[in-house]
Amino acid sequence: MDASWYVLLALLLGFAFGAGSVHLLGLAAQRGRQVMAIASEPIPDGIVAMVNVLESAGIVLDGSNQVILSSPGADALDLVDGRELRMREMADAVRRVWRTGESEVLDLTYRRGRIGIGTEMQLRTRVAPLGNRFMLVLVADRTEELRLAGVRRDFVANISHELKTPIGALALLAEAIEAAAEDPERVRAFSQRMQVEADRLGRMTKELIDLSRIQADDPLEEAERFPISRIVDVAVDRNHVLADAKRIRIMPRVLDEAEVIGSEELVTMAVQNLISNAVQYSPEATHVGVGVRVVDDVIEIAVTDKGVGIAAEEQERVFERFYRIDPARSRVTGGTGLGLSIVKHVAVSHGGEVTLWSRPAQGSTFTLRLPAAHAPVHKETA
Repeated sequence: MDASWYVLLALLLGFAFGAGSVHLLGLAAQRGRQVMAIASEPIPDGIVAMVNVLESAGIVLDGSNQVILSSPGADALDLVDGRELRMREMADAVRRVWRTGESEVLDLTYRRGRIGIGTEMQLRTRVAPLGNRFMLVLVADRTEELRLAGVRRDFVANISHELKTPIGALALLAEAIEAAAEDPERVRAFSQRMQVEADRLGRMTKELIDLSRIQADDPLEEAERFPISRIVDVAVDRNHVLADAKRIRIMPRVLDEAEVIGSEELVTMAVQNLISNAVQYSPEATHVGVGVRVVDDVIEIAVTDKGVGIAAEEQERVFERFYRIDPARSRVTGGTGLGLSIVKHVAVSHGGEVTLWSRPAQGSTFTLRLPAAHAPVHKETA
């Protein structure tokens, strides 16, 4: 439990048992923010000001379990409905504390929002008596903290599972080279295989780092504005060597020009991964199409290949980390199973999505859909 909660609770208890009280009806303001105070009996002097400056959400209830104070944080989390607590589990905890007199700390899952399924949040809640007449509820939003912890756990688990294969292969190849020291041809063959595994190891490490960074950062916090045609040009250029090696033509076609707001580096990475994936899984001497159009203020970047296609039962899983439709083929192409996962996270972090159309033996079309930036307003000069 955060030590600041205990300090705040001690201060509030001090107000409850200490200084005089004042009868409040209406609003109390502090530093331009407001705490709703609705009381049918006197509230100890200072509690309003204290609840008002809480960084976490603070709620004070009277003996009939009616909300008499709620901080801006509580309002932002939508924890109060009129004078009732919106969460049944929180209201139950308040009743238990009234009965036992012992404070409780509990972790709750809460869906904020009244339309659709809402946003799932993880809340650390402390319920404690505030003197003999009031109950204090302190709520801290731990959603982001737990999400980042999960990202770190997944990152470590993925590394330990996925990196052991190329690392083990390198160790075995090194032993094989030592044993074949008198045979130059075998040494050359083993060395070439070591280079392949080292390249795969480097590529996987880079993509793991990229994926972890995408999951941890919000690209819209320091967003920039950039044209989608530039993204496509750079992504196509970065795949030319791979395409030329298989005699595959990459054919870009930008039907509508538009701008995106977000991270140019990440969106370029996503489009580059889609093109690279199409090239890797396409037969030699074919072509990969990259089309861009704008539909209802949504930019659609469609990458189409003539590859093996993907069965319907596997299409939902291709965006999972490390999922490979054909592991044997992935070893040949050097695929890591991370590229499409990166595309999905980039799309979601920019307020978009990535979709897939595919049929076995006919090819696939991956479409990255991103909100188009509205045209900037230029003020007229006199």
